[in-house]
Amino acid sequence: MAYLILGLVLFLGIHSVRMFADGWRTNMVEKLGEGGWKGLYTVVAIVGLVLVVWGYGQARLNMVWVWIPPIWTAHLAALLTVPAFILLAAAYVPGTHMKAKLGHPMVLSVKVWALAHLLANGTLADIVLFGSFLVWAIVNFAKSRRRDRAEGVVRTAVGASRDAIAVVIGLVAWVAFAFYLHAVLIGVRPFG
Repeated sequence: MAYLILGLVLFLGIHSVRMFADGWRTNMVEKLGEGGWKGLYTVVAIVGLVLVVWGYGQARLNMVWVWIPPIWTAHLAALLTVPAFILLAAAYVPGTHMKAKLGHPMVLSVKVWALAHLLANGTLADIVLFGSFLVWAIVNFAKSRRRDRAEGVVRTAVGASRDAIAVVIGLVAWVAFAFYLHAVLIGVRPFG
């Protein structure tokens, strides 16, 4: 569990610098240059992610059950991950109404993904992992939206076709992940 927690501190910590230490971030960019800062950010994020994956895998070897989720929560999780994948796609398709309206669809995607997995899993490691991501996403979304309003950020939508593209990409990615990649990468088959 220690490696999982250390990985979460590194991964979510580096992704939280702008939220909690924007002045320090600015100083580091000035000191290291844009490329140097991005390199440091990338290294810390990758090390954190590797520790999260490895630590979570180790924690699953000695599961500590906090609660046994009913079977319907797995179905609810599968359903909730559909909009999570669509929101993730909307973050990368330029000009969507989703991004114009929501501002930060990727963070919302993480929020929905974490909530879905928190509902469907009941081990201590699951609560630590998905609960950490859920809390991070809630705080990040609130702070990002507040910063956008303070800075007068306005995002414009190009047209409904962009949203349709995001929906199709999200659905295709969800099908690929739910029926194949989740088992290959995570070791769990969401649909038996």
